[in-house]
Amino acid sequence: MGFMQLLLILLVICAAATALSDNLLVSVIIYMSFSLLMSIVWIFMESPDLAITEAAVGAGITGLLMILALKKIHAIDARNELKKKKDKNGEDETHE
Repeated sequence: MGFMQLLLILLVICAAATALSDNLLVSVIIYMSFSLLMSIVWIFMESPDLAITEAAVGAGITGLLMILALKKIHAIDARNELKKKKDKNGEDETHE
């Protein structure tokens, strides 16, 4: 199995993991990984202009905008607060 086939398998895995992930932040990070893998594929297909664009726009700007949107709608902070509340409640129950 060649390197190109390995990249294509990793692309399919990243696409499925992005769609099946419950955590939005993890989905964004996997999406950024997908874009970086796709830019490597573009390099192997001898399209360096598309590779640079994919890396800059796909992984860079789009990923950053998605993370900022998650911060704006408090999707990242809300999950952390819920985890802290669950941990706090769990500690209180064990000490009683």
